Amino acid sequence: MFTGIIEEIGAVTAVAPSGDGLRLTVRAPKAVSDAGHGDSIAVSGVCLTVVDRGEDWFTADVMRQTLDMSTLAGVAAGRAVNLERATAAHGRLGGHIVQGHIDGTGTVVEVRPGDEWRVVRVALPPHLAPLVVDKGSIAVDGVSLTVSAVSVPGEAEPWFEVSLIPETLEATTLGTRAAGDAVNLETDILARHVQRLLAFPPTAPAVPNEGGSR
Repeated sequence: MFTGIIEEIGAVTAVAPSGDGLRLTVRAPKAVSDAGHGDSIAVSGVCLTVVDRGEDWFTADVMRQTLDMSTLAGVAAGRAVNLERATAAHGRLGGHIVQGHIDGTGTVVEVRPGDEWRVVRVALPPHLAPLVVDKGSIAVDGVSLTVSAVSVPGEAEPWFEVSLIPETLEATTLGTRAAGDAVNLETDILARHVQRLLAFPPTAPAVPNEGGSR
């Protein structure tokens, strides 16, 4: 489990085929400072498992489904990535509950600079649009953000906007995002659960067995 508060910007240093997936090596001095084999580290929002590590790097396997759902498809050495270690049970929940399970990718369609911040508009797949609400939470490339505007329901090309403060621009890869860039999206887990529950027809409540067991 993560909170969407990025701890450092790392870099992919090696990519090797592994079955129908990939094995990535990522330079991550802070993330590996207390990491062990089997620990989880979110790489631009994707939860990966450490299979090997050194003083300032770790290696993780990425399966085909993850490649199909995220921007790690086509990843190459040199790509900057946001990194976050799994949160400790006694730690503060600084962002929101992030699982590291990507719902899909979006595309930056507009970046509007302000005096000290930037507003970024991201187009998202229509099936994800109902899960994004104004003032709700969303993880973009693993960064916990508050949605500042959304498209109207039924719009052919849905979108949402987030406002990035200077700290986010400097401490994450979102500071370099431009129109046309793809980003990983993870919607709020509560919204996904509600959507799933509503997909089932209502059922009659169970009748208690008043006679007890025999």
